Amino acid sequence: MSKVVTFGEIMLRLSTERHLRFSQAKMFAASYGGGEFNVAVSLANYGIPVEFVTRLPKNEIGACALKEMRKFNVQNQNVIYGGDRLGIYFLETGAGTRGSNVVYDRANSSMATIEKGSIDWKNVLKDATWFHWSGITPAISKSASDECMEAVKAAHQLGITISCDLNYRSKLWQYGKAPSEVMPQLLHYSNIILGDIDTAYFMLGKDKVEPNYQDLKSLPVLYDRLFKECPNLEIVATTLRYSVSASHQRIGGILYDEKKIFNADVKEVTPVVDRVGSGDAFMGGLVYGLVNDKNNKQRALDIAVAACCLKHTISGDYNLITLDEIEKLISGDFSGKVSR
Repeated sequence: MSKVVTFGEIMLRLSTERHLRFSQAKMFAASYGGGEFNVAVSLANYGIPVEFVTRLPKNEIGACALKEMRKFNVQNQNVIYGGDRLGIYFLETGAGTRGSNVVYDRANSSMATIEKGSIDWKNVLKDATWFHWSGITPAISKSASDECMEAVKAAHQLGITISCDLNYRSKLWQYGKAPSEVMPQLLHYSNIILGDIDTAYFMLGKDKVEPNYQDLKSLPVLYDRLFKECPNLEIVATTLRYSVSASHQRIGGILYDEKKIFNADVKEVTPVVDRVGSGDAFMGGLVYGLVNDKNNKQRALDIAVAACCLKHTISGDYNLITLDEIEKLISGDFSGKVSR
């Protein structure tokens, strides 16, 4: 069976309760999360063997993060240790017309201070068929970016499928490098990219184009430029998110393989319980679909969109939806009836 390896930072998540503002909070709910780990949890939940590679502090909080991996059946045999602290992010969950807000506290975290060459990637990836990274890791620090490059190069040399979620976070790129100075080299090796066209252009140092995703005929020429910039690219997918309010989202998706545009109908998602991690849920669904049948791109996209929609009903970073629930939504069952 295919094995997926993901690489990134797991963080302690501290969120206000009942949509309270930071200034109102007298306590925070503690959980864990992080883009690449969230994808690993989704895949493990779908029955795909998956390993998460990261760097943890050798203290009680690092031990709790490791237990979190074990709890969700995510392999962790190549986790390394060092540094002083686990990264943290604070979440203020929005409602209605007030959006959510994230404050990062991850400077000098164990992952931010990882050193190039810390991980023997050829050994880690020796039995893997898929490697996943995201734009968050190279945004953390130069050393994290360098180690991500080591991983991507090793995966490419081993002939492993490489996927990337662009995941642009404006609050992270603080170490003196712009995305356009770092991401092109990493995307050069990637086979599957998830992200909107403008974000991809931005990270590749290209001008914005403001694509019209309702005009499917206009999209191939815009996606084709990404294929020219990224010589190993096979598939680009885009999550379509239309935010009516913090409590009401409309979710769809597009996939392009340099030959054909695939489209998934937009679905209404309301009320939203927690939208954090919904993009990771899309990525997890897409990887799952392509791992099972890389030629059935429409189904992979449908699974990704359904997973993303359903994640909005789950508190926390992880998508704890079952494959049966995904199939129900794909088949048009939006009833949410009690299963007795």
